[in-house]
Parts: sequence; structure tokens; C-alpha cells
Amino acid sequence: MNERKVINRTHGPDAPHGDFTRVGKRARKVDSMAVATGAAVYTDDIALPGMLHAKFLRSTKPHALIKSIHCDKALALPGVHAVLVGEELPVKYGVIPWTPDENALAVGKVRFVGDEVAAVAAVDEDTANAALKLIEVEYEDLHTYLDPAEAAERHEPPIHPDNRKGNISKHVRLEFGEVDSELDKSPHMIEDDYEFHGTAHAPIEPHCAVARLSGDGVLTLWSSTQIPHYVHRSLAAVLELPAHRIRVIQPYLGGAFGGKSDPFALEFCAAKLAMKTGRPVKFLLTREETFYTHRGRHPMQMHFRTGCDDAGKITAVDSKILIDGGAYSSFGLVTTYYAGQLLCGPCHFPTYRFDSTRVFTNKPPCGPKRGHGSVQPRFALEIQLDRLATKLGIDPIEFRRINWQGENVDTVNGQTVTSNGFMQCLDAVEKASDWKAKRGKLPKWRGIGVAGSMYISGTNYAVYPNDMPQSGIMVRLDRSGLANVFTGTSDIGQGCTSLVATIVAEELGLRLDQVRVTAADSDTCPVDLGAYSSRITMMAGNAAIDAGRKLRKLVQEAVGEKLGIPAKQVMLADGEAFDSQNGDARMSSRDAFILAESKFESLSASGSYNTPDRGGDYRGGTIGASPAYSFTAHVAEVELDPETGEITVHKVWIAHDCGRAISPVQVEGQVEGSTYMGVAEALLESHEVYGGELPESGLHIRPSLLEYTIPTSLDTPELEAHIVESIDPEGPYGAKEAGEGPLHGSLPAIANAVYDACGVWLTKLPYSPGRVLKALREQGALDGAGGATSHSSSGGATSQPRADAAPSTDTPRGGAS
Repeated sequence: MNERKVINRTHGPDAPHGDFTRVGKRARKVDSMAVATGAAVYTDDIALPGMLHAKFLRSTKPHALIKSIHCDKALALPGVHAVLVGEELPVKYGVIPWTPDENALAVGKVRFVGDEVAAVAAVDEDTANAALKLIEVEYEDLHTYLDPAEAAERHEPPIHPDNRKGNISKHVRLEFGEVDSELDKSPHMIEDDYEFHGTAHAPIEPHCAVARLSGDGVLTLWSSTQIPHYVHRSLAAVLELPAHRIRVIQPYLGGAFGGKSDPFALEFCAAKLAMKTGRPVKFLLTREETFYTHRGRHPMQMHFRTGCDDAGKITAVDSKILIDGGAYSSFGLVTTYYAGQLLCGPCHFPTYRFDSTRVFTNKPPCGPKRGHGSVQPRFALEIQLDRLATKLGIDPIEFRRINWQGENVDTVNGQTVTSNGFMQCLDAVEKASDWKAKRGKLPKWRGIGVAGSMYISGTNYAVYPNDMPQSGIMVRLDRSGLANVFTGTSDIGQGCTSLVATIVAEELGLRLDQVRVTAADSDTCPVDLGAYSSRITMMAGNAAIDAGRKLRKLVQEAVGEKLGIPAKQVMLADGEAFDSQNGDARMSSRDAFILAESKFESLSASGSYNTPDRGGDYRGGTIGASPAYSFTAHVAEVELDPETGEITVHKVWIAHDCGRAISPVQVEGQVEGSTYMGVAEALLESHEVYGGELPESGLHIRPSLLEYTIPTSLDTPELEAHIVESIDPEGPYGAKEAGEGPLHGSLPAIANAVYDACGVWLTKLPYSPGRVLKALREQGALDGAGGATSHSSSGGATSQPRADAAPSTDTPRGGAS
């Protein structure tokens, strides 16, 4: 762990002037009234003259060759304008340029129940659905892979015949130091298996796309996407059109969480059908179809070994992970790396190895979900840390303090950590939760647990290699005193529109109502790569500062000349420009902009941001590298019902180091939303398909919000968010991410609280009542009267074998007592 010099950037964290006027102030989102009143226009709100409605015919087979497709009867149905099949869109695509393995419609074979086979455009949805029933498809069944272990071992028939690795999607093995020898000589080691189930995003808004081909040959696509730039690139490739003849617009979007960060079949097919019919075409997926489109959290089977010395210092971590990727690659190459690369903080490992294998199966394809790739192994690791702490009789919070990595350091795998507020996060949740009075001392069946985590503030590199900025912003000043901001950022509910408005208002001394943002339109806005990997605050924020400061200098110069004072003496704040030494010499921002335009002509400026060099000097060393990392600590208080096995989470305290909180209200909302999602994944959610030899093998078990359970307001625990501001040298005004990091620790904090409540480690998710009750019985946590076996207050509980597998290796090593 090597110390390093802190990098300062010219458009980094320095405030433009003494105190902030907008940054750090509590304010609602700039678009909140439009959303609350229904004035916001979402993709499905778009209705164009002559618009057709399109529907997909989906595969009923999990794995089969397509022998023939007959569409004549569908085409003959009155009201049907076009039918589309896979051979008309033969170019493969994939958001990661090295793994293009999808077609807009299946070509030659289908790979999961729900795979898109054909598309129909008709005068209305009912006619399109009727036409689907008239399409005749002949299949030849192939062996179905639903078990990732079988898929990894058996290669015939392969799910992707052109994949040279059989059913292996990606394999990564990286080792830093002599892991085996360090574990062999470690006095204490925990070894166990952990399972993380698959989960779906369940956004309020299903996927939707509308396409129109105009008379001048320009194809416009409106889509509920969170990556309009990548959709634009993919459309050009698949449709084989020049990119300048394509326009992509993201309207208001009703939630995504990563589930809309791939290009999707409905976007390509809407565009192709619009070209084929000469009329606008809309695709709106049903709720059931969103579960088949999926791209949700990967199921993972994880084997972890973690060692430490007698003082509690971690000596080595070894993880081996099998990842169920579903039918296609999506972001899977990155997922396989993230499952190991993003685990090396906030606790330091001197030696570390991870061995991750992602395999294809005949299930809906998995992709990135909030906290992409590292939520699952974080669950395993944080339980391991608690088990070591319990074994040594060390308070779990203190155990994490002992192993804190520090700040301005490089991790064992070569990631650069600049600011690090994890210790303050631990302090905050320890105090707020009354940890010392509760840990190991609560009544029977009630417990409290802790977990920590870190996450990236944007990836250091674009999905496709290039030397261009990761984010661009353009700002134009109007004679009315208005600042028009043009940004490619994708607001998916996280508030990036408010972010750039707040920063531009800060830099130019404006009120928020004097800033208007136009976003996510490929014709009018500079490129931003999208809403993923918590990148927007870092990258668009710095780009907005860059553009705002360029314009501020021009306004200051013009006003200074008018007032006869040095430009640096001119202050811009609250919609005015004034002499900082003489408050009586002032004018409105409108008059200041007019002066500046008179002197410099039309006022506009562009700003951009690209990341500094980061990452280890080895293959894959840049994956997981980030300009900065956020840190989070969770404490959860839970209660178990020994009669039913139901776990109730009463309260979760969360402290999140987001650097400077540009908008505290939005940070708190993101912290609470992330934790809510983590609690839901621990207790309720499960994305599953039928297995075995059943006729419905491969069919989704619960493709509706009636059956796929997510917490209502009655199920949601009390959430208490604490903001820690470590002020990062790379972030805008010192800011880091707040959208994904606060999810990770919520799940293992619940697991560790369960142990404190009953002395049983639950290592398989989700914690459904039946599974929990079975584990309690197997581990002897229930006595004849339905009560709990006793557990000590020292370290929280007596040492117990794990709840749902063979006993783990919990014995002392190297002769230690």
C-alpha cells in the first residue's frame, strides 16, 4: 500500500469564491414540479400522427434452432403494416465492443424463453398481438443449460457456437502476492461458501421506444434509455446508417438502476419498422416483458477464504466466484472483473486473489444493476470480516478500524484511493445506532450488525477506447439573464439535471430559476457517455465547472471595466454582479450579460472532463479504476420470528462519504434509496426460472409485480442517512458519488445482525422465511420451546458453524489458541 501525491486539477474542487451560494444548500430538484404535476413527457407519452404500434413474438423455448418462420398469415391480417424477422437485421451488437453477440431478432436459434423472434407493426396493440398468434415458428430443441456449473463444464451444444470458450463468457484470475502461503501461516482463517440470487430492477416505467423517419432521411429515436450515446452508436452499426442521419433523444425516464444501460431490441426494431413502413412506430414493453428483457443482478456462487493475525490484521483474501450470466454478454466482461477488482477497500489486504468465471446459461441475460458487480462479493466478504472479529473477540467496528486502508494510497491491486472518509462513517453509525449499548446485549431474537463498503465515482475509461472527453457541457448566456445548459447526461431520477444546474448557477452567480437545462439529445448536446458506474457527478460536474468558469471570467472582465475595478474584484451571486469591496456598486446578471455580450459577442463556452491515468499495470488493471472512491458504513437492527422465520429490519443507519454534498437532499435520497434496494434484495426479491424436466423449464416463475415482491411502505425499515464529506481533490468542489455505493453494505449488515440475534450465519440469499427457519433448525438455534440458544455478549455471539452447508473452517491456525 503505497502513499501517493494528491492530484489537483485546474477545474477541480476549489470554490469559485469564498462561500458557496448554491452548492451544499437544501433545495428540491429543478424538474420536481414537472414530475409531480404530470407535465413531464415520458417516452410512452409521445403520440405522433400516423403512429403504428409494435409487438414482439418471443421464444417459448429456452434453447432451440429456428427451422422456419412463416409470417404470411400475419401480414394478411387487416391493420398489419409490417413484419420483421432476424435476417433483416443481421449485424450483431453489444454495448461492450469486444463481445457483440446479440441480434435485434433471433437469427438461427433462440437462447432463452422470451428471446425476441419476430416483430409486428400494426394500427394498434390489439391488432399487433393478434398478428403474433398467426406467425408460425418451427423449432428444434437443444439441450437447456440452467445450472451455471453444468454450463461451465459441458460445451456441447454451445449456447454461442462462435464462442471459442464453449459456454464460458469470461474468466479472470488475478493474484497479488503469495496468497496460499499467507493463508497457510495465518493464525486464523474463515473459509465458506456464499450464494447470491438473481434480482431484477423493477423500475416504475417499462422500456419504451418511438422511432420516426423524416422526409429528409433523418431517423429520430426517442427511448427510455440511460445510455443515449451508446444507443446512437449501436443504431448506426446495426441499421448500417451514417451516424449523422440518426438522432437519439431520451425523454423523462421513470427509473432504470442499470436496467436500461444496454441497447435493446425494441430500439433497433422500432427504427427498422419505421424505415420499412414510412410511419412512426412505438414499442412499449409489458411488465412481463421487462422481466424477460432483464439485465438484472447476476446470481453468484462464491467461495471465500480470509485470514488474519492475532491482532486482527487481515493477512490474505482469496475468492473464487461462478457467475450466471444468462444468455448474452451484456456488460458481463466488466462484471467478471468488478466481482474482484472492487473489493479492495475500505479494509486493506496485503495479499489478494480472485478467480471469477462468468458462464452463459439459457436464462434471461444478466447485466448491470445498481452497484454493478460488487454487491454480491461484498456480501460474502463483510460476513467473513465479522466472523474473524467474532472469533478473536474483537468488536466488528473496531476490527474494521484496525484494517482501514487510509487515504492517498494504492490498494493491493493498484487502484488509487484519494480521499477516504470511512473512519468518519464508522464513527457516525456507531454513535447514531448506540452500537456499544446494543451489540450482543439486545433481547433474544433481536440483533445489530455492521458492514462497510467502497464504490467507484465513474470508470476511468469509456466503454470503447478513445481519447475524447468522457463528458462535455455547453453553456450559452442569454441577454435575459438566463443560462442555457446543454448536456448529454441521462437523468434517470438521480438528479443530474439538478446537479449541472446547481453548478452552473454557482459559477455564474445565478438563482436556479435562471438556469435552463437541455439534456440527452444527440443533435443538440455534447456527448456524455450515460448514467452508469456513478460517473455523472464526477464527470459532468467537472465539465460544468469548466464551462461556467470560462464564462464567469468574461462577465467579470466586462463588469469590472464598467465599474472601473479589477475583474477579480467582481463577484457574481444571487442573480447579481457586484463589487466585492463596495456592495453599493452592483447590477443584475441580465445587465452583466448584456455588457459581456457587447464586449465579447455571443456568449457561450464548452467544458469537458476526462479522467486522470489510473489503474494497475497489468491486463485488466484499468477495470475498476476510478478518479475517486466513495465509502459507506451500515448498521442494521433486526428481529427474527422463531415461529415463522421472518426477519424484520427495524432500522438501518447509513453514513456515506460522498465528498462534498453538492445537493444534500439528493444525496440523502440516493443513500436511502440504495439501502431500500439492498434490504429488498436481502429479504424479498428473487428473479428465477423453472428448472428440471418440467414442460415450463426456463420460463420465468414470477414475471409481475404481484408475484415479484418488492417492499411497500409498510415493509420498509426506518432509514437514517448521515453525510460524510471527505472533499476529494478530483471531484467537482470535492464531490464523489452517492447513487450506488450506499447499497452494498446493507445486505451483509443484515446478515451480521442476524448472527447477533441468534448465533447463526446465513450465507445464502434471499432470506425468505422458509429458508431462515430451516437454517435455524439445522443449526440448533431453536430449543423445544421455540426459543433461541444462548449467545454471549462478548463479540456478539458464540462461534457457530454456518447455517446452510457443511461446517466451515473456523478453527485456529498455526497452533494459536
